[in-house]
Amino acid sequence: MRFSFAPYLLDFKEPGGTSRGVMTEKPTFLVKVFDENDPSRFGIGEAAVFPGLSPEADGNYVWKLTEVLANIAIGKGTDLSRHSSIQFGLEQALFDFSNGCKGIYFPTAFTEGKSEIEINGLVWMGEFDKMIERIESKMADGFHCLKLKIGAIDWKKEVEMIEYVRKRFSSSELMIRVDANGGFSMENALPRLKRLADLDVHSIEQPIPAGNPEMMAFLCSVSPLPIALDEELIGKATTEERVALLDTVKPAYIILKPALCGGFSGGGEWIELANDRGIGWWVTSALESNVGLNAIAQWTAFMKAEGPQGLGTGGVFTNNFITPVGLEGDRLHFNPSQPLDYSQFNDLKWHY
Repeated sequence: MRFSFAPYLLDFKEPGGTSRGVMTEKPTFLVKVFDENDPSRFGIGEAAVFPGLSPEADGNYVWKLTEVLANIAIGKGTDLSRHSSIQFGLEQALFDFSNGCKGIYFPTAFTEGKSEIEINGLVWMGEFDKMIERIESKMADGFHCLKLKIGAIDWKKEVEMIEYVRKRFSSSELMIRVDANGGFSMENALPRLKRLADLDVHSIEQPIPAGNPEMMAFLCSVSPLPIALDEELIGKATTEERVALLDTVKPAYIILKPALCGGFSGGGEWIELANDRGIGWWVTSALESNVGLNAIAQWTAFMKAEGPQGLGTGGVFTNNFITPVGLEGDRLHFNPSQPLDYSQFNDLKWHY
């Protein structure tokens, strides 16, 4: 078995705004595993590193990929417990290879084209009028759940935006989730959570910055609005760390991004721990290319996730790859008659 990796830069169609700033491009790495006797046949994956979020996103990242490459060549394991995105990519490539190099990671009714995944409509931060325009577009497309990025523009404007939506659609017609990306402070969090609850918002992701479990635990205990942990899960690599976080904070939900929470194996453990504690969960992509999104969608179906999932980022890039996963309205589907074309990866700058 051999391993190879190639860098790739994804370009946004429109700048993507979060409370951490505006993104116009995102780096990632494609990875593959293959038999050296037949290198034309390989399993593909994506080590979806996220600068600013992935703890491993530093100057040593390529060296870690090189270490994996060398170790696999000699049949030696590599500790990836602190390199979630590489774990994520390697698992994909191995699952694909073991399933016959067909772009199938987790065979289910979804990959047979017999089931679909409902997703939320993601509305990026931006100027007020632009966000309203994006909301209108998502509603016209038939979405029954919107996820609004908040915390960057004026709070009163953000409330006005949610009020605008609520006047048109009740909570029984349209679920609204918001993601503050840690944009609130302890001084303003509670009154803001109360206002969002009054607007029948379903839940809020990461109201205050990650790394404050005691403060987050307090908010979860008194908030009138269910709180979901997102960035707080990043870097929790051991069972003990994960148990401690969930038992300390006691959130209503956790948001699983496999590239950031230990790959599919780590995500599976998070789900098991959450289920044991009555904590809800759903899956969200982390600006992967369609390679990673394809794998995440298949895993989401395999794990029998319920409710709208956060897998709507596949259309935000101008130079994405083509996979069998596509979006129609608010439903993600897999087209088994459109096999993955591996030739689109041939011209990447592979490191062997």
